[in-house]
Amino acid sequence: MSALAPTRASLGRPGFLSEERVFLDRSLRRALRTPDVLVMAILLPILLMLMFTYVFGGAIQEDGAYVDYVVPGIVLLCAGFGAASTAVDVADDKESGIMDRFRTMPIRSWAVLTGHVAASLIRNLVATAAVIAVALLVGFRPNAGVFEWIATGGLVALYILAITYLFAAIGLAAGNAQAASGYGFILLFLPYVSSAFVPVDTMPSWLQWVADNQPITPIIETLRSLLTGVGEGQPVTALAWCLGILAVAVVWVAVLFPGGAPTASPLNRNEADVSQRCAVATRPHGCDTSRPGRAGTRRGARRRRL
Repeated sequence: MSALAPTRASLGRPGFLSEERVFLDRSLRRALRTPDVLVMAILLPILLMLMFTYVFGGAIQEDGAYVDYVVPGIVLLCAGFGAASTAVDVADDKESGIMDRFRTMPIRSWAVLTGHVAASLIRNLVATAAVIAVALLVGFRPNAGVFEWIATGGLVALYILAITYLFAAIGLAAGNAQAASGYGFILLFLPYVSSAFVPVDTMPSWLQWVADNQPITPIIETLRSLLTGVGEGQPVTALAWCLGILAVAVVWVAVLFPGGAPTASPLNRNEADVSQRCAVATRPHGCDTSRPGRAGTRRGARRRRL
């Protein structure tokens, strides 16, 4: 078992949500041991923001105010990059067999994934704060008040929670970590087909329909309205999309990762085989579990003949 796997003693239930705290600690320690993932989740959106601001910004908006337009989209792009690593982590746990081991332990099954999701939420909020800090240095000038900043933080956190649960479901559904990374990468293209970088009305008519009817555009427009007062926000639509994605992802996770021990786990298949062989023994110590292939069946058969 992995050195980062919780033990049975650590998974006791002294208080409410103790198991979730254990798995959250496991995921955070795992993130600290792979700092390159966090660095890339922060660095890549910052580089994209700088590129769009200084390379394309002059051609898109000559007055230099393009940074105010692009920051809300970069924030969601940052959240997507950070949440994508959750799919890889979950798929890696599933492929290594440790998730099956967790399911055989007396713990709530959803506590395992809650640790992954909560750790991703913390990492992404830190990354979002770093992106906004850099944006302020390069000229981003929001005019939001205290209420608008609180609403912005709540909407960003809800979006991160929803997209992270969706990536966790993708990690469970994928065959391996490489496949999970590929499937998750598809979702990272959604911000590019939205109002994140250019107004929707500048796109071809058929693409405008796609941009207007996907979740990223109303969320970005709401963030842009809260932070800069530009445009008309769509808070009801944005909240509906976030809650809808979260509901679908939670149901998907519940279907893919139900409670109880797995029926055909690679980790307990041999143990189940030994138990079936031991069932024929009529006396104590009639089955040698150290050699399930031959010793248990020979002793049981000898006792049956006697």
